Amino acid sequence: MAASLVVRSDYSGSDLRAFARRSDDAQQVRRLLAMASILDGGRRSDAAKIGGVTLQIVRDWVIRFNAEGPDGLKSRKAPGKPSILGDEQRRALAAQVEAGPIPSAHGVVRWRLVDLAQWVWDEFGLSISPQSLSREMRALGYRKLSARPRHNSQKTDDIADFKKTSPPGLASITASLPQGTPVELWWQDEARIGQQTKLTRRWAKRGTRPCAPRDQRRSSAWIFGAICPLEGKAAGIVMPACNSEAMTMHLEEIAFHVAPGAHAVVILDQAGWHGSAELVIPPNITLMPLPPRCPELNPVENIWQFMRDNWLSNRIFKSYDDIVDHCCFAWNKLVDQPWRIMSIGIRKWAHGF
Repeated sequence: MAASLVVRSDYSGSDLRAFARRSDDAQQVRRLLAMASILDGGRRSDAAKIGGVTLQIVRDWVIRFNAEGPDGLKSRKAPGKPSILGDEQRRALAAQVEAGPIPSAHGVVRWRLVDLAQWVWDEFGLSISPQSLSREMRALGYRKLSARPRHNSQKTDDIADFKKTSPPGLASITASLPQGTPVELWWQDEARIGQQTKLTRRWAKRGTRPCAPRDQRRSSAWIFGAICPLEGKAAGIVMPACNSEAMTMHLEEIAFHVAPGAHAVVILDQAGWHGSAELVIPPNITLMPLPPRCPELNPVENIWQFMRDNWLSNRIFKSYDDIVDHCCFAWNKLVDQPWRIMSIGIRKWAHGF
């Protein structure tokens, strides 16, 4: 039988009991009290009874205590089963996720966990479940997020160039106005709302496939919307079509919401009815066009996404009038939440933050 290990003597039994009173780790308290019994001259078998363990485990506690003191008796996370993926495989997995799938090679246009699990098997010969792979993906910092739309013909530098040139453009407009005129920055866009509504994600039991109503009819209306994020203001109208007449009416609505004595710079895309010769622009508004094919620059796109996800999806519209009523309800609900307009619409690069 192995000889009993000598316990370090720079702590007394009273010291360990004091540590135990301050500890919020129940398992450490049990070990400290067992060690205190040994330091007070008690037998190892008595210490095992206090700790509710065997003599071999008491010996392990003595080794930990001798090496690290009271901290060595803290509870430690169990090592558990070793990870299937090593650091090299994780780096390769991250690179593959960043690169995205090649449809002709991988047979998919977006990675699912089952597809990535198959890739791990093909690449490394390692079998990993989708659940384990999900934990690995989250540990690598990845989450399944909604993608922003990007036009397929978008030029690479257009967005960066506009972010650089828009502040001088705003300054030029401000300089052309009477001195001291307040300038409000507005963003404008249109959204088609129809009977074939979007089906959004929803909570459901794991392993089930939730259902939502989907109409096959095609009646629709258009929301012309504009927001002033810094002021938390919005101006909108619902129209049956997009044309210069509807846009003129929307500009009149925006002009009505501009503060008295202020001037609005309205940033909008280059749709045909935005630059038509028939368009009538109120005197307190200046239009500033976005570069072509750059919808992600316009925060109103995010407003549409929020409204569709929360107020205008997963429902059946009975008629065109029903669509208009729901559009008006959703827009007025947004107007009543200026903090929502601010949180979604403010852009640091545009507002000088």
